Amino acid sequence: MNLDYMKEFVSTGLKVDSRGIWILDQTQLPQRETWLPSPHPEAMIQIIRELKVRGAPLIGVAAALQIGLLAEHGADRVQIEKALIDLREARPTAVNLMNAMDRMSDVLQSSGAAELPAEAERICLEDVRLSDGMAENGARLIGAGDFVLTHCNTGGLATVGIGTALGCVIRAARQGKGVHVFVDETRPLLQGGRLTTWELEQNKIPYTLICDNMAAALMQKGRVTRVLVGADRIAANGDFANKVGTYGLAVLSKFHGVPFYVVAPQTSVDRDCPHGAEIPVEERHPFEVRGARGAFGNVEWAHPEAKVWNPAFDVTPESLVTAWVLDHGVFDRNDVKLGALTKGA
Repeated sequence: MNLDYMKEFVSTGLKVDSRGIWILDQTQLPQRETWLPSPHPEAMIQIIRELKVRGAPLIGVAAALQIGLLAEHGADRVQIEKALIDLREARPTAVNLMNAMDRMSDVLQSSGAAELPAEAERICLEDVRLSDGMAENGARLIGAGDFVLTHCNTGGLATVGIGTALGCVIRAARQGKGVHVFVDETRPLLQGGRLTTWELEQNKIPYTLICDNMAAALMQKGRVTRVLVGADRIAANGDFANKVGTYGLAVLSKFHGVPFYVVAPQTSVDRDCPHGAEIPVEERHPFEVRGARGAFGNVEWAHPEAKVWNPAFDVTPESLVTAWVLDHGVFDRNDVKLGALTKGA
C-alpha cells in the first residue's frame, strides 16, 4: 500500500505496511496474538463477519483501507463498486461502516479510483484524532478514585486510536486519577472478559472482572460511581445501539443514581435515523449462546436443538443517558434536543 500518508501504521488491532493490511484476530485473544492478512475484500468481509475485527470505528477504517488497497492494485470501477456494496453490508448495525463506504464511494465518483488510497488513509488518521478528542472529553468526567463500570470492549481494539469509552478510562488513569474498572464479561461472546481485561493488563490499570448479572449487586452496594459504554450507532434524538446488555445497565444506573455516559465518535451518529426504533439490530448464530468458542477449542453446554434468540445489540433510549461524549464535546439531553449530535456528524 502507498505509505505517503501513513508510513508504517500500527494500532492495537490493525496495521498497514508495505505488504498490505493486517488484522489482529480478536477471537484468539487473550490466549494468542495472531495477525491475519487481508489481501482482498472477500477476506475482509469474512474477518468482519467472524468478529476477528470488531468495534464500529475499527470496522469502518479496516473496510476503507481494503478499498484503498483494491484500487491501488488496479481494480476497475465495476470491481470497486461491487466491493463497496459487499463491504457495506458485512454488518448491519455499525453505521461507521456505512459512513466509511459512502465516503469512499463519493470520492470514487468525484475524483476516480486513484484518490481512494489517500481517502482511506485520511479516514484512518481521522479516527485517531476522534479517539483522542473523546478521551480528553471523557476523562474530565472521571474523578479521582472513581469506580467505572464498562461493557463489551471499547478501547484500542475497537478503534485505531486510544478507544471510545475505555479510551476515556485509560486517559484518566494516565492522568493519575487512580481509577478502578469493573469489567462486564459481556455475554455471549465475552468481549469484556477476553478483550477489555487484555487491554487493561496492557495499560496496567487495576480492574475486577464480573459476570454481567453482578452489575446490579455492585450498584446496590454503592461500588460503581460511573458507567461508560460505547455505541455502534446513535440516532438523531440520542437513542443508541450498543452491545446487548447495555440497555439493562442504563436501567440499573437510572434506578441507583449512577451517571451513565455513552462515548462515540461523530462517525457513529446517524443523522438520517430519527430514533432508536429505526436502528437495524443484527441477530447472530445460535451457537454463540449454546456454548463458547475460543483459542483452545469449543465448549457446548446447551442442548444442540435449544431455541435461541441472539441479538448482537440492544437500543437504549435517550431518557436513560446522563450525557453523550463525542470527539467534539459533551452533550446533555437539552443539547441533544437542540440537535447538538447531528451538527457535528
